[in-house]
Amino acid sequence: MKIQKYFRPSFVAMSVAAVFGLTNPQAVLAQETVEDDGTEVIEVTGIRGSLIKSMDIKRSSDGVVDAISAEDIGKFPDTNLAESLQRITGVAIDRQNNEGSRVTVRGWGPEFNMITLNGRQMPAANLSGLNVNTDRSFDFANLASESVSGVEVYKTGKAHLTTGGIGSTINIQTHKPFNNPGFMASIGAKAISDDTRVGNDITPEVSGIISNTFNDDKVGISLVASRSERDNYIASGQVTSGWNTSNLSGQQLDNFGNEVYNAGSGSVIFAAPQNYMYVFEDFSRVRTNAQLTLQFAPSDKLKATLDYTYSELEQDVGRQEFSAWFGAGSYADTVFTEVDSNGVVSPLMLNNRDCCDLSYGVGAWGTTNQNDSIGLNLEYEVNDNLVLTLDAHSSEAEAKPKDHRGSNNVVTASTFRRYRTTVDFSQYVPEMQVFLTPTEAPFDAGASGNEAIDPGLIIASGNSFRNGYMKTEIDQVQLNGEYVFDAGIVSKVNFGVSHLTMNNRTAFSLNQGGDWGGMGFTGHTTGGGWNSPAGDGDGNFSDGAFTVADLNDLSGDNIGANGQMVWVDFDQFSSDIAALYAANPTLPGNVFGNCAAGTLCTNPEYANDLRLEEEQLAFYVQANLEFELGDMPSRLIVGVRHEATDVKSESLIPNYTSLSWLTANELILQQNGGVFAEGEGDYSHTLPNLDFSIDLTEDLIGRISVSKTIARPAYDDLQAGAVPASSQARTFDNSTAASGDPNLEPFESDNFDISLEYYYGEGSYAAIGYYKKDVKNFIGTSVVNQVIYPNLVNPASGERFEEAQGAVVNPGNAAQEIRQYYVDQGWVAADGSLTGDLSVYDPLDYTVTIPVNQDDASVDGFEFAAQHIFGESGFGIQANYTTVDGDVTYDNTTIGEDQFALLGLSDTANLVAFYEKDALQIRLAYNWRDKFLNSTTGGNGQQEPAYTESYAQLDLSVSYSVTENLTLAFEGINITEENRRAHARGDDMIIYANEQSARYAFGVRYDF
Repeated sequence: MKIQKYFRPSFVAMSVAAVFGLTNPQAVLAQETVEDDGTEVIEVTGIRGSLIKSMDIKRSSDGVVDAISAEDIGKFPDTNLAESLQRITGVAIDRQNNEGSRVTVRGWGPEFNMITLNGRQMPAANLSGLNVNTDRSFDFANLASESVSGVEVYKTGKAHLTTGGIGSTINIQTHKPFNNPGFMASIGAKAISDDTRVGNDITPEVSGIISNTFNDDKVGISLVASRSERDNYIASGQVTSGWNTSNLSGQQLDNFGNEVYNAGSGSVIFAAPQNYMYVFEDFSRVRTNAQLTLQFAPSDKLKATLDYTYSELEQDVGRQEFSAWFGAGSYADTVFTEVDSNGVVSPLMLNNRDCCDLSYGVGAWGTTNQNDSIGLNLEYEVNDNLVLTLDAHSSEAEAKPKDHRGSNNVVTASTFRRYRTTVDFSQYVPEMQVFLTPTEAPFDAGASGNEAIDPGLIIASGNSFRNGYMKTEIDQVQLNGEYVFDAGIVSKVNFGVSHLTMNNRTAFSLNQGGDWGGMGFTGHTTGGGWNSPAGDGDGNFSDGAFTVADLNDLSGDNIGANGQMVWVDFDQFSSDIAALYAANPTLPGNVFGNCAAGTLCTNPEYANDLRLEEEQLAFYVQANLEFELGDMPSRLIVGVRHEATDVKSESLIPNYTSLSWLTANELILQQNGGVFAEGEGDYSHTLPNLDFSIDLTEDLIGRISVSKTIARPAYDDLQAGAVPASSQARTFDNSTAASGDPNLEPFESDNFDISLEYYYGEGSYAAIGYYKKDVKNFIGTSVVNQVIYPNLVNPASGERFEEAQGAVVNPGNAAQEIRQYYVDQGWVAADGSLTGDLSVYDPLDYTVTIPVNQDDASVDGFEFAAQHIFGESGFGIQANYTTVDGDVTYDNTTIGEDQFALLGLSDTANLVAFYEKDALQIRLAYNWRDKFLNSTTGGNGQQEPAYTESYAQLDLSVSYSVTENLTLAFEGINITEENRRAHARGDDMIIYANEQSARYAFGVRYDF
């Protein structure tokens, strides 16, 4: 499948001419300043200056630290922080909507990395499409880069760092007026060109920074602000409901048309897709960032900094689906893959003759993610040796839907005329072709015609409106001190105390209605059939809600239904369904009584509501020792951090107060609202760290680092109380429920690093390192029997149950006869309620799955990095490569079992080449990430793996300084238009595959 590209020659030509067609540029690679003693200092800026600063941070740091520095004030190397971070050795990123989102460091995913802003732990709030979101990961898409002066990635533990990062602690540094005294201002604008279907082809981005110091540099103020709009479109092919696998050990697979397999004494894992669909998504996002910083230094000994940071990300999504459900599967004339090394065989050219529905789904929703942070920092120089710093901040992050449509939704329509479906899984994006029976004839699965889609026959099927919410608040106070010794082996001692309170609320509700087998068909109120040839003969749905269109922008021979699909108007179709509900209130699935007239909406009452408070109190001390081994200068940093954490958890569980026994095997639970279960936990850890570095020569540095770090469990793992799986309970077996445990221990990692770094020229170095992380307390599951509702009983227990069992005549019908015996004795009323003395029964018992700390894992690997500036030629390169190996892997030959496996482990590599001479800057950046396991659960909850395939991207940036103040720039993201793909056990078992376009931007920046 190939998406039509929107390549705009005029736009590119204009950009290139603007960049290269100017003459007599002014050199701006250096800024000249004059110190008070009259000495002239040349500060190198631009790409070269940024790389030199980053290298100096790495060289002078204790432990393993990498950094990115802004090329100039308000000019971070990339417009997205995640995309900049991926160029650091060992850092990989996840992309959402073709844009950097979350980071993985040395194989440890987003939830194992701590993000701080100026040393302060930042809250995170994210929404999950289909259920409650409970992870702690930070989304870098919320932050613009204009206010960022640098980013530090700490890969080893440090006593002064806030805990929570096993992979790394990433500290984002922002601009402060005292760091650049005097007046400076800059304003920039960009025109962003992206691939769109219904949005604007070119969208704006504006940013600006203004900073000044007054009163002999004792007062400073700065304001940074940016606003970016982006519209784009992504088309993909997906198996959203997962792959079903079965082990055909010792069987001959002889019912598959042209292919016959004989497993013999071995085994074959047969895999079949549950469905296949084309998905077309339109995104429109607006990101607004601002930071106001005030600084005041009334004396040389006291400096106060007050800052407020705000970010908001608004996103609207429109989604269209075109899908077929394959059910149990009919595989005559299907061509299968060869049995792979894991013994897996799957359809290569699927020929499915299941009937009958062809579905067209539509979704439209909007979300808002807002972050606020206000902080105060007081730095006081007690004397020449002692400096104390008090830092406090209050920050919150909130993610929620924009309106009644919720945080995600789908409304589906169907044509019940499908009799055959083919899917070519050999293509990068599998190609699906659907065949429909003639509309004027009765349904005939053997028909040979392929009819066009008729909007007049389309009816409604199921719908689902999801309402997610998440809010995290952090209040943190830190008192830090540094004492510098005048002489002796101990050069300085750092110490401090920190108190942090984190409150998180994550909630979710679902309005799921409709009849997934079809609603609104001919005679729905008078007795028609769901596969009636007349379809929507009652005229329940406006034909204007459905636009039949050719799929000309997709490659393939006659894909879709006779080359067509249906674009559904969300507002019109939703209004039609709402009107049908209003006219027929007893229709199945009518759960939208709370919605405004003519709309479908979410349920405002949360079914899941988890609330968690963590209070952390920490103390640390760290000593820096400097000495010589032989004649080699050496440094030893020894530190320890002790931290105690108290956990309070509240979780909403349904309040079931009574039950009825209406069918033999199920008990229907009657709910009276909900109640909050409460639980508490606590733990404490002592976290040592040791960093040793030695100057083997003037340019060669060796390092060894040992440390212990922790990361905390996901929010749902800490929930209190057990939540039943459904509002039904089993009569003769234990019912199921799930619970968390506020007493879970955090993940603990013992870290070891050793590296060798060679700094052989200005801005040039080479480094090699080995790392290992041994982590324990990974979370598995345990099962216990538990009474959740003491007032609920199980009638299939006690003396009455034994009596009823004795009256059974037909053992094959025992369940029904037992219930009927209860009815005959008057123990169960006609409405199913239990009568008489209920104390004769045992309490209703549940089998509860709870999380436990049980698994250990180890990850190790090598890091290689080099940076070279070719003298005064203007050319330079950066290159790095990281290997990641784990001792726990997923076994593709095992099916039907939960498997513990480490997610996100993959090798990564980066190569950046640049040229910077006079007024011209050119940078070409290549980023690669190898295949990795991203999930062990399929689309319908199958115990199936999902592997994200290897991905490489090439980005280009060019800038030209017309004058010392005016710069023009051109950017290209993913200029080779690489695509993304994921598969299950076998390479052809596609999960999703989408085609990504390039993103271009032309910008102008003026410095005052």
